[in-house]
Amino acid sequence: MKTPIVSEQEWEAARKKLLVKEKKLSHARDALAAERRRMPWLEVKKNYKFDGPKGRVSLLDLFDGRRQLIVYRAFFESSVVGWPEHACVGCSMVADQVAHPAHLNARDTRLVFASRGPQKDIDRLKTRMGWQFIPWYTITDSFDKDFGVDEWHGTNAFIRDGDRVFRTYFINNRGDEQMGNTWNYLDITALGRQEKWEDSPKGYAQTPPYEWWNWHDEYGNDEASAKVLEQVRRGRAAGQADGDAT
Repeated sequence: MKTPIVSEQEWEAARKKLLVKEKKLSHARDALAAERRRMPWLEVKKNYKFDGPKGRVSLLDLFDGRRQLIVYRAFFESSVVGWPEHACVGCSMVADQVAHPAHLNARDTRLVFASRGPQKDIDRLKTRMGWQFIPWYTITDSFDKDFGVDEWHGTNAFIRDGDRVFRTYFINNRGDEQMGNTWNYLDITALGRQEKWEDSPKGYAQTPPYEWWNWHDEYGNDEASAKVLEQVRRGRAAGQADGDAT
């Protein structure tokens, strides 16, 4: 196949034609995320336990005080090719793509990995692969089987109301390929990105887009946040940061 070589004007026309379809896809993706935010919740009544760096913890503990929790079932255990030096190659690719968790934390959401490998092996793996910032726990019971991830990878989303935990979403197979990005993780949660342009149920907390962003090591720093806000508002004044979902 010979790729056509065109003028600048023809190239720009082709780009704008494709952009129409890309915006349509963005709108469809936003509409699908809005449906996720309206999914019913399933209460988790079993008291699941995990081993962590500081000992035995519960599913509720994995939230670390936050409202939402995302759990990726990674395969790092004796039955996996690569053990004990490596985790599953696909799970390792996912881990390599995980963005800094501070941005999810800023939206009251925590991401953790869970597998059946012992903590000492997980610690060694994280150090070798540069995954120290990913909280990684050891499954000790039927959590993986009960949540559809005993034989294959998958991502479950949870929310808590006080001490009550609810399952809100689950995705696996090719759906896991998009994981790692902060936005994609937020889009599978019950609360979403929590930005004003989103179509969310009435009463959901929402803030202006861009304004909550910060450098991953500056969340909680009012001075840094003020500088970011100033820049965003300059962009809006110039018409370059209108918050359009497309």
